[in-house]
Amino acid sequence: MAPPGEKAGSGRSIELPAPTSHPLYFALGLSLVFAGIVTHELVSVVGALAALAGAVGWWREVLPREHEIAVPLQAEGERAREIVPRPSAVEHLAAGRDQHRLRLPIEVRPLSSGVRGGAAGAVAMAVVACAYGLIAHGSPWLPINLLAGVALPGVENATLEQLRGFDATALVLATLTHALVSLLMGLVYAALLPMLPGRPLVWGGIVAPIAWTGLAWSSIGILDPALGQHVSWPWFIASQIAFGLAAGAVISRVEPIRTFQSASFAARAGLEAAGVSDEKEGD
Repeated sequence: MAPPGEKAGSGRSIELPAPTSHPLYFALGLSLVFAGIVTHELVSVVGALAALAGAVGWWREVLPREHEIAVPLQAEGERAREIVPRPSAVEHLAAGRDQHRLRLPIEVRPLSSGVRGGAAGAVAMAVVACAYGLIAHGSPWLPINLLAGVALPGVENATLEQLRGFDATALVLATLTHALVSLLMGLVYAALLPMLPGRPLVWGGIVAPIAWTGLAWSSIGILDPALGQHVSWPWFIASQIAFGLAAGAVISRVEPIRTFQSASFAARAGLEAAGVSDEKEGD
């Protein structure tokens, strides 16, 4: 008995659907129809005609008679060998066993550690920034007023003497901005540090501050023009390193929590089902 589509008795060819470009015309026509909505109605008209021509041509490829071509068959000696199943079994590795296909991180630290780390980093950065104001300009209010320029208009036009003075509004805005950004960075540290190889303090205290400084250098003049005019980059880098070291030290001391990557979906979802509780207890 000849295989389906093969001409009986010949053994030389097999019938396959004939190649056609009409589906391509139909798809192109539909694309032009929608493109004309945002360009010009003539584009939609041309697209509709092309889609109609493609649809009619595509339809005639199969009705009333399907168009086919005869494809020559290879000689018996040139064909691929028949696949013969072997009655042998293979060992199936379970997810999580011997670190098989585990997704990083295997252990994570709770988000509360990021909040504590961000708070510690915020204090360390504030100490370095105020020290810069006292040492370089004789006033701890200078960096605070400069940071407030992110949300307080007119700071970029203030004189150096005005920036050295106390401003209650600037203090509130700077404190809120500094606290919000520090807490967000602490959460980022808590999420990323477990996934990075090596020592967390190196990534958090050196690599991340350098990367953040490069980003700030290219955008600080747009976000805070006053800070861009008066920033001292050595002190800026020192404050970033102080934040990274303090946040990284606090986060790295928190006991990590193992993830449930190797557990079943029912166990990870907390579903109560037959066999699930025993399985969780056995783990």
